[in-house]
Amino acid sequence: MTDEKSRVHALLADGTTVSIRAAGPNDHDGVQRLYEEMSPENLRLRFFGASRRSAERAAARLAKAALPGYRALGAEHAGCLIGIAEYEELPEAATEAFRDLPSGSRTAEIALAVADPWHHRGVGTLLLEHLISTARADGIAAFTADALAENHEMLKVFADLGLRTSRHFDGPEVRCIVRLAETDDYLSSVEERGRAADVASLRPLLRPQSVAVVGAGRRPGSVGRAVLHNLRGAGFPGRLLAVNPNADAVLGVPASPTVGSLPETPDLAVLAVPAPEIPAVAEDCGKRGVHALVVVSAGLDEGQARALLAHCRAYGMRLVGPNCLGIANPEDGTRLDATFAAAHPQPGTAGVAAQSGGVGIALLGGLARLGIGVSSFVSLGDKYDVSGNDLLQWWESDERTDLALLHLESFGNPRAFSRTARRVTRRMPILTVDAGRTDAGRRAAASHTAAAATTPLTRQALFTQAGITATRSVSELLESAALLHAQPLPTGRRVAVVTNAGGAGVLAADACAEAGLTLPPLGADLVGDLLDVLPRGATATNPVDATAAVTEHQLGGCLDRLATSEAVDAVLVALVPTAVSTATGDVLSRVLTRATARRSHTVAAVLLDQEQPVTLLSGATAAVPAYTDPQAAARALAHAATRAAWLARPPGTVPDLAGVDTPRAHTVAQAYLDRHPEGGLADPFTCAELLACYGIAQLPWAWAETEDEAVCAAERLRDGDGRVVLKAYWPGLVHKTQEDAVRLDLLGESQVRSAYRDFDVRFGHFMTGVVIQPLAARGTELFAGVVQDEVFGPLVLFGLGGTATQVLADHAARLAPLTDHDVHDLITAPRCAPLLFGYGGSGPVDLEALEQLLLRLSRMASDLPQLAEADLNPVFARPDGVTTPDIRLRLLPRRAHDPYLRRLR
Repeated sequence: MTDEKSRVHALLADGTTVSIRAAGPNDHDGVQRLYEEMSPENLRLRFFGASRRSAERAAARLAKAALPGYRALGAEHAGCLIGIAEYEELPEAATEAFRDLPSGSRTAEIALAVADPWHHRGVGTLLLEHLISTARADGIAAFTADALAENHEMLKVFADLGLRTSRHFDGPEVRCIVRLAETDDYLSSVEERGRAADVASLRPLLRPQSVAVVGAGRRPGSVGRAVLHNLRGAGFPGRLLAVNPNADAVLGVPASPTVGSLPETPDLAVLAVPAPEIPAVAEDCGKRGVHALVVVSAGLDEGQARALLAHCRAYGMRLVGPNCLGIANPEDGTRLDATFAAAHPQPGTAGVAAQSGGVGIALLGGLARLGIGVSSFVSLGDKYDVSGNDLLQWWESDERTDLALLHLESFGNPRAFSRTARRVTRRMPILTVDAGRTDAGRRAAASHTAAAATTPLTRQALFTQAGITATRSVSELLESAALLHAQPLPTGRRVAVVTNAGGAGVLAADACAEAGLTLPPLGADLVGDLLDVLPRGATATNPVDATAAVTEHQLGGCLDRLATSEAVDAVLVALVPTAVSTATGDVLSRVLTRATARRSHTVAAVLLDQEQPVTLLSGATAAVPAYTDPQAAARALAHAATRAAWLARPPGTVPDLAGVDTPRAHTVAQAYLDRHPEGGLADPFTCAELLACYGIAQLPWAWAETEDEAVCAAERLRDGDGRVVLKAYWPGLVHKTQEDAVRLDLLGESQVRSAYRDFDVRFGHFMTGVVIQPLAARGTELFAGVVQDEVFGPLVLFGLGGTATQVLADHAARLAPLTDHDVHDLITAPRCAPLLFGYGGSGPVDLEALEQLLLRLSRMASDLPQLAEADLNPVFARPDGVTTPDIRLRLLPRRAHDPYLRRLR
């Protein structure tokens, strides 16, 4: 039967929305009709002959849908089946051609067909991507497909997938073999196809030829009237339409009583009607052929929201909102302002997307004060459809945007967002406000936009790995945007401070140090050059105190020398009004205007008498941001230095790991869940098997269920001074130390017997056994673990371990899979990191072994969605290796979720 629960929506290459769903026996007639309507030539290429009976046989295969080893997916548009993709598992004997696959790998034969009118629009490729994802989840390792050698279109579809593909020719036929192992080339190919489709679908939204405002009222102050007023006032060159059942015209724009009675079909409709009317109006828009909706209305209940999105999906309309401020694209030729904001955004190169309309207004106002224009603005609102990920891809392709500003309270698909951001931020800075850092903030976000609450640690991992500049407030975002927009990036974190007042220099120096910047000594030669141009009494240490008597000419000479010196990477000028000059901004502007073109370093200013928090001062080669607060200037410089360092480092790669047996790990996890359908904490045997599948060494251990077994096991495991550890075990035991279920430093038979008897007395009615281990050699006590975040996916954690791990909370996190750069960052991020590199004279620990442990945890978490939690605490790190004496794994019944599969939210 058709599985409607499996239905997802996705975009074709031209931006058309289609649905992908499981196909079954109920689709027999639709599939037969699909083949029967094919041209004879396409039938011949498909079946190696043009027999119409082939269509009936192909449709009959759907009866296998209930059998294991067979899957079929259909693509639909407007309720009509336009494509079918299917695979059937091959018998084990037929897999000999796949000699490069691991022993026991499963393979399948695939078939693909697309209706004639839908060729060259990406239907086949989209179906294959979804079929590949389904096959991977089912454990299929490779596909095989037979085709005529002259079927160039089909062969190109396979070749362009981005997977490792081989061809074997046999006369007029060719067999294609596609390995399904996920590669970065495949993900990049999927991303590029998704980006092109996304951009195509957004053109009617951000570059419409015609716009209708539904709910444009005659009453001043109504939202719909304000949107129509802004559209007219911005000079939108396309056709403007209005929908109002009680007026012939609104603001001079002809009005129609309904969407269906409009004189032409608009590309974009802005809906400003009461919430209960939204679903019906959206359906009318879909039937009329509207391509995109902006819903500014708020207050939709669950049923209205579900109906709105269903209509958008059914008719292929992209949706912004609801509960939003609107959208704007002030570029020449479009001049779109479909918002109810008070002022029109000016054209420029900053892309802005904000989930909150109020934050959006603040960002637009702040950019306007800085003189930074906007390439496009989208108020995302409740974000039912169009998201920050969509906007990043639009800005990447619009040939105008060079600065991206985001305010996001939630992430629909963080891992896809992260991959997109990693790519886009190499072309332009992406800045965001890290909203919801506290419990109160997360509760407010959830009530405001139905956002899923995420921890600060998780979001920070996303921002850090993606190269996103995360700020703590709208003002900090604007302060950083001013510098990134106007100045070149510094090549390091060394700053020279120049001031005409010693106190201002001290404040600036403190701010730089607190922001993680350094003020290096300037060197004798540079000090001499500076003193040559500065007035008598000046000091040229760092900070440079030019004194209150410094002239514009002297200040310019000082800046020129510092801004071209190899001793520093940036210059921060801190000026205060004096009797010599009361207008510091004017002075600095004139100095910058006369500055030589040789100046190449990043330059920022602190003007304590300035009214605005940040302004841009014009200069000879670039504008210079000027701040009232030294801390704001230092934060902006630090963000710029962090971005420069991120760009200077090549993209990381996920290392290949030897000794990994993923199929076996799936078998072990599933076997546990078969015994425990609701999941739980894995027993020691399951933990040991899973760790072995990933080459994670565990301290030797033995299991005992009686006192005598414990004594014998202890004798076998004695090492070094012969001391052992006993740990009581029963299902569900979480914190052994808190339960006093651990005995350390046991020496000799009598101590082992005494410890076992104590456990038996206290826990005997539910204890199922004890774990015996040799006493682990001490080292730096660390914590390593995994958490499967419901929104963000697997997260690898690392930091200080032991019983105080939760109290001190000295942890860092990165999203899996970890690259080689990620694992290095993870190890160096916690405050305890100096202990690993020999702080205190103890010598560095075995960093390679520690990296391998984290990489293997990352691989296990990426492979096993059932791994809800992994807790290795403590991990003892020493110069001669890493020991993991205590491991806790929690398994839950979860299916794999492909975060990179192309689909709409």
